[in-house]
Amino acid sequence: MPSRRAVLAAPALVTGLVPLAAAAQDAFPSRALAVASGYAPGGVTDVTSRAVAERMARELGVPVVIENRVGAATAVANTHVAQARPDGYTLLMGTSTLAINPALQPNLTPREPMRELVPVGMVFRTAFALHVNPAVPARTTEEFIAYCRANPGRVNFGSSGTGAVNHLAQALLVARTGIDVVHVPFRGGAPALLELRAGRIQAMFQALLEALPTMREGSTRGLGISSRERNALVPDLPPVADAVPGFEAVFWQALFAPAGTPAPVLARLGAALRAATEDATLRSRMAEQGVDIVTGDAASVRDLLARETTMWGELIRSANIRPE
Repeated sequence: MPSRRAVLAAPALVTGLVPLAAAAQDAFPSRALAVASGYAPGGVTDVTSRAVAERMARELGVPVVIENRVGAATAVANTHVAQARPDGYTLLMGTSTLAINPALQPNLTPREPMRELVPVGMVFRTAFALHVNPAVPARTTEEFIAYCRANPGRVNFGSSGTGAVNHLAQALLVARTGIDVVHVPFRGGAPALLELRAGRIQAMFQALLEALPTMREGSTRGLGISSRERNALVPDLPPVADAVPGFEAVFWQALFAPAGTPAPVLARLGAALRAATEDATLRSRMAEQGVDIVTGDAASVRDLLARETTMWGELIRSANIRPE
């Protein structure tokens, strides 16, 4: 039989549960964080993820470890985090594929990223250069569009794969201008670039850092950039939007947590991410690689994901784009 003292103490223990739970959240984080990435080590996405994670670790006082979980158009990493315990210790470096996959490959999970994941904040954006083989007699986006119209079905337009953002950029250009080009998908940007230099394809949107060396050496010719603003690395390259009003197609990355993660934990993560993305040294270092580190809160990520899910979904369905 419990003692009188134990019975009298019971209410105090029960009422103390909420403060104890709050104290546990206040102590976050008490161990290392794992951040899943759907991309292989070594690329711009991975390098940027690691740089931001390292800076966040200094703010949080615990290691922030990038885990490369490659496969199924980033769905392996996305699903791993969507199904993880919502305690803030398993996070996702999510990208534009979260807005693309629901329409392009609806069988992949998470099928509803906006319901199964919660944004922490923005990480970066990177634009694509529209560049062509020098044999193409065009020096501006306007001239290239005119050339395509004069040669319907004769311009081979490469991409790093069906459904990749640079492929969707090409599809968006087609939709906005009515040009007739032939899409030629490759397994990555590097083999596509080789074919562009050789003249076996005539044009492509390519990640700025990948396109820059060939544009500088003259083996390809830059016509425009896919963001609405110019990039400091190529200040003379005008936005494609100057010729095609409203055009924009960029690759972005943001930090996400599983849905249900407590608000105080999200706030702590958001503050650490904000400190990382506002770091002047980090921003300068990544700008040299054509990456714009972006400071943006959870609401801005949520709006971006909703907007692009609608935009890319409509384009994918209207252009009948299907994975190969």
